[in-house]
Amino acid sequence: MNIWCISKYAGIPEFGTGARLFYLTKEFIKLGHAAKLFTSDSNHLVKFPETKRIYNHETIEGVSVSWIKTKKYSKTASVERVLSWLDFEAKLFRMDIKTIEKPDVVIVSSLSLFSIFFGLYLKRKFSSFLVFEVRDIWPLTMTEEGGFSRLHPLVLMLGFIETLGYKKSDLIVGTMPRLDLHVRNILGYDRPFYCSPLGFDPSKYNDTKQLSSEFDEFFPEDKVVIGYAGSMGITNSLGAFIDAIGLLKDNDKIHFMLVGGGDFKSKYEEQLKHCNNVTFLPKIGQEQVSVFLSKCDILYLSTQDSEIWNYGQSMNKVVEYMLAGKPIIASYTGYPSMIDEANCGEFVSAALSSEVKEVLLKYANLGRSELEKIGQRGKTWIQARRAYSRLAKEYLSKIEEIMGLQKTITDGVMKKIPKN
Repeated sequence: MNIWCISKYAGIPEFGTGARLFYLTKEFIKLGHAAKLFTSDSNHLVKFPETKRIYNHETIEGVSVSWIKTKKYSKTASVERVLSWLDFEAKLFRMDIKTIEKPDVVIVSSLSLFSIFFGLYLKRKFSSFLVFEVRDIWPLTMTEEGGFSRLHPLVLMLGFIETLGYKKSDLIVGTMPRLDLHVRNILGYDRPFYCSPLGFDPSKYNDTKQLSSEFDEFFPEDKVVIGYAGSMGITNSLGAFIDAIGLLKDNDKIHFMLVGGGDFKSKYEEQLKHCNNVTFLPKIGQEQVSVFLSKCDILYLSTQDSEIWNYGQSMNKVVEYMLAGKPIIASYTGYPSMIDEANCGEFVSAALSSEVKEVLLKYANLGRSELEKIGQRGKTWIQARRAYSRLAKEYLSKIEEIMGLQKTITDGVMKKIPKN
């Protein structure tokens, strides 16, 4: 098959961080298919090279990549970001596709939702099989975590596009396990659905024990280190964790390490400035994140309590934490997955700092051998199930299954048409 993968935010390893769709495209090619990735250089997570060309075509790690120069933005929550989405879509339609072999399958991956229009155009023009892939549930994220009114014009517009994508695509794919429930809530009926979760490329995860770390000096050798890596903003919901650190300030067996940036970081530093059991580190590169996680004894993450999580989590952080082979404490009240399946940690409500404190103490009081055993369960589980080579095979199998069903239905209808 010839597969076109389209996503504005498909990061490229050569330019910073590789994204899920890049690795899947790479694996599609390894499986003997022709596959091409279309993306944008306007991405707050990846830095593309400067160029005057609008359309840039390269082969990177064996993947044919077309990246489009589009309008830049400085803030993720801004009008400029929406205009950048529109600029990407407009340039997709103006792109010369006559010289490219027509696609049998088109995968349109959010965000931006606007890309579904180009996917529908390709479906009609080439009779392509259209996959609508959802990695973040928009506009629900805007209303649940961004504070937008359900009647906001942008929310209404994105809601219309989301519904259109669910209705007109041949297959809906979600990186969260129960997106099908959300689709049913929106449409009132079921559509063909498949969960293709986040994964990892084994070649990008080196033996962290062999890597040096510029922050080794900050890790105490005689204490249980509980670590957090990531942003410290409103959506990360770290309030109960920060309060729990304060409640444990007199515990001389535990030390907390938090690495990253975010709008609330300075607030948390001020709140805990009198605590000797916590260290804040600046944002670090992706390779160093793996090193940081490997040096901790227990890892923590949290999410807001919102409707979004009713459909399951889709967080790179969970993948990274499990690959680090450490027990995970997750302040999360949504649909459970991965951590409970692997039995490598525990879910706890983020509402009460006292509950977070008790679970932190429970794990900190376990022996190191027991902590290592729990963490290894998570690492073994994810290595066996979430390599992109395996996910790509399963993804294509589902596409072929639905395509086969469609052909069977079409053939059946054609046979019923009487001959003149």
